[in-house]
Amino acid sequence: MRVLVVEDARKIAGFVRQGLQEQGFTVEVCGNGDDAFILATTRPYDVIVLDIMLPGRDGLSILRGLRERKNAVPVVLLTARGELNDRVEGLNLGADDYLTKPFYIEELVARICAVTRRMRDGNFSVLQVDDLTINLVTRRVMRGGKEIALTSREFGLLERLAATPGRIFTRTQLLEHVWGYDFDPETNMVDVNVGRLRRKIDEGSPRPLIETVRGVGYRIRGTE
Repeated sequence: MRVLVVEDARKIAGFVRQGLQEQGFTVEVCGNGDDAFILATTRPYDVIVLDIMLPGRDGLSILRGLRERKNAVPVVLLTARGELNDRVEGLNLGADDYLTKPFYIEELVARICAVTRRMRDGNFSVLQVDDLTINLVTRRVMRGGKEIALTSREFGLLERLAATPGRIFTRTQLLEHVWGYDFDPETNMVDVNVGRLRRKIDEGSPRPLIETVRGVGYRIRGTE
């Protein structure tokens, strides 16, 4: 799950980044409202954690701009304890939830999971390709009735591939989705992790699902 954290207080931003990454999220942090609005309208995120008080464009302005553009990305507002009017305005503008500072990272994770779960109806919380089942909420992966243990990176790759069976993803696209935008385009970590994922998913199966498209990238085969 890709999360944009918009927070100008470095200690809070660092605390949130570390806590979310430890839970398997891919996190991008921005401390300026103008830059954050550009990111939120040009890059795909599963959820935005948005502070209200920011240099540049404030959080409520960012939220208003997103909703005016029919961007329905889930937004969790971060507010100071006394900002009741801002919380009410934020919810009226289309925020999905809010969290009052200070907070525990476990509560933020729970709220992120809750708002993203509400965005999906029951069918979209589970991806199914052939006999492979991926639960996006519990992060449980099964194939042929057998549970498969994956690392966070492997799960991110599998989720990306399985969301659109048959679509070819380049290495750069997979790097951006799973590792974020700070990466070395010459690295081989996509190939290494796809190799590990393929061994776990396809080993012992008469029908391999993960395919290498030579010179392009990778895909998961659709059901024939």
